[in-house]
Amino acid sequence: MSLEQLNAEVRACTLCEKFLPLGPRPILQIGEHARILIAGQAPGKRTHLSGQPFDDPSGERLRDWMGLDKATFYDASKVAILPMGFCFPGSGKSGDLPPRPECAEKWRAKLLRELRAIKFTLIIGQYALAQHLPDKKGSVTDIVKSWQTHLPAAIPLPHPSPRNNIWLKKNSWFESELLPELKHRVAAVLR
Repeated sequence: MSLEQLNAEVRACTLCEKFLPLGPRPILQIGEHARILIAGQAPGKRTHLSGQPFDDPSGERLRDWMGLDKATFYDASKVAILPMGFCFPGSGKSGDLPPRPECAEKWRAKLLRELRAIKFTLIIGQYALAQHLPDKKGSVTDIVKSWQTHLPAAIPLPHPSPRNNIWLKKNSWFESELLPELKHRVAAVLR
């Protein structure tokens, strides 16, 4: 099956329809020549409504962290965006609910096998960290602090949500040490 056919199947998926408050709308971005993979959590409500990944303040911050403009970020031949869950899972007391597990179980391995040009992966948030770095134990902060041990293949990141402003203020090393290296790696991979 081609990547194009697989993409069409994923976008038509209704596997967890009964659990989704806004219904299924799988959101991802893939291209066979993509060199950067963004492994995130799940689309938020705003992203669900627009149909474009990271079409919200989190996306603005993530693009800034990466040093990318919108055109490059949304170029599927350069950047693949493959969250743990492809549909908006709904809202909870303190933010969005966790990604539905059905997406990762049914689709992620198949999609990842087809993304053969990936050179660098951004692993964003606790659910992606648990999936991509299963041997790493500890908090998101602990894992992100160990970012240098994952280079050159990957870099763990907190979620770029505005809800993490306090975390960013408490962890000044993130902006002074990690972000310059992240921008350097992204630029080098896309050259």
